[in-house]
Amino acid sequence: MGKLYYGAARFEVEFDDRVLAHLQLVMTGKLRRSEAFLLSWATSSDRGSGRSMIWIHPTTDLHFQFAGNGRPSVNREWLERLAVLANTATGLYVTPEGDLHATEADTDSGPAKLN
Repeated sequence: MGKLYYGAARFEVEFDDRVLAHLQLVMTGKLRRSEAFLLSWATSSDRGSGRSMIWIHPTTDLHFQFAGNGRPSVNREWLERLAVLANTATGLYVTPEGDLHATEADTDSGPAKLN
């Protein structure tokens, strides 16, 4: 499991390396354009359940730490879907790789449980 650290307090979130690699590409693309956005994910039941959200802003520290040395292959369809979600009013929410048809309306049921 890789880790995403956010902010000066180094808030830590664990994601699978493959998920984290896709999030890194989407997030850094938005941040290069100085775009702030909401990132949300669901917490698995073994970690207490629930949903979390953080506001990602270009001036806040962001650190991606991968567990493995290799680079996961990129699924262009999933990457494009995540990028579309990141540009919605509800923000980027982590969806499973196979869920390429998620829509902004799907946020009512919350994001996928991945960590």
